Amino acid sequence: MSEILVLVDHADGSVRKTTAELLTFARRLGTPSAVFIGAGIESARDALRQYGAERVYVVDSPDVGDYLVAPKAEALAQLVQRTGPAAVLLPSNAEGKEIAGRLAIKTASGLITDAVDVTPADGGVAATQSVFAGSYTVNSAVTHGTPIVTIKPNSTTPEAVEGSAVEERVDVTISELAKTARVVERKPREATGRPELTEAAIVVSGGRGTGGNFEPVEQFADTLGAAVGASRAAVDSGWYPHAYQIGQTGKTVSPQLYVATGISGAIQHRAGMQTSKTIVAINKDEEAPIFELVDFGVVGDLHTVLPAATAQVQARKG
Repeated sequence: MSEILVLVDHADGSVRKTTAELLTFARRLGTPSAVFIGAGIESARDALRQYGAERVYVVDSPDVGDYLVAPKAEALAQLVQRTGPAAVLLPSNAEGKEIAGRLAIKTASGLITDAVDVTPADGGVAATQSVFAGSYTVNSAVTHGTPIVTIKPNSTTPEAVEGSAVEERVDVTISELAKTARVVERKPREATGRPELTEAAIVVSGGRGTGGNFEPVEQFADTLGAAVGASRAAVDSGWYPHAYQIGQTGKTVSPQLYVATGISGAIQHRAGMQTSKTIVAINKDEEAPIFELVDFGVVGDLHTVLPAATAQVQARKG
């Protein structure tokens, strides 16, 4: 079967759920091979083997790890030239999409971003995209070069299939031009105990209607094991950190369940969450645009509704 390269999404060896999803998609297309860039492969081996990686290419060089994305794109381009894969799959996050764009230029290949599904096609790969804030579904295929596809998180359920995970260390040559933006300091984000926003199966978000009080939102999220997000209005008001903003200028999420509380539903916010599988909204304005989009809506004050919902979830769990 044709080899499919998967760029591993990890934090110092801790493999994120997105990688398991990418490996699941890769098995539909051919033989999955993981590309691990950076340090920490020892911590990642079991996870990559568990989700079917037959081969693991390890690129661990200071010329790559100490800089921003340009060296990673160069390393991946050299690996593509060497292995001739049938496709390259990357996570559809900010870094993954920048690497994908650079890789497409370096390999003279077609690029598809924000795919929600991939399937084999005649001589290549077909991808399904959700575009214009989820208003349309588009089927696309790369017609030149190596198909390079970034895939949105939560687009499939990871399937555990034991792989060989044969490791191969790869030496790459990084140009001086690619090393013009160096990482001088790394500071891990303070842990909240909640899932990563873009990977979470459930997301509870708050907006202007919170009035700056996110405590009911956080308490409800914690009872569900959910991530917490915020609208642009809440972030711009300084009520919640920018890292948790969902929308066109923030992060894009596609969870199984999305709960919007005190959010009117402007197009800017909808662009970041409209592909969620099930959407619930709580808003005291029954004319709020968000209600045009939801599967279930509650007209009411979130400061009353959320504590009641939290108590009900806790009672049923207990």
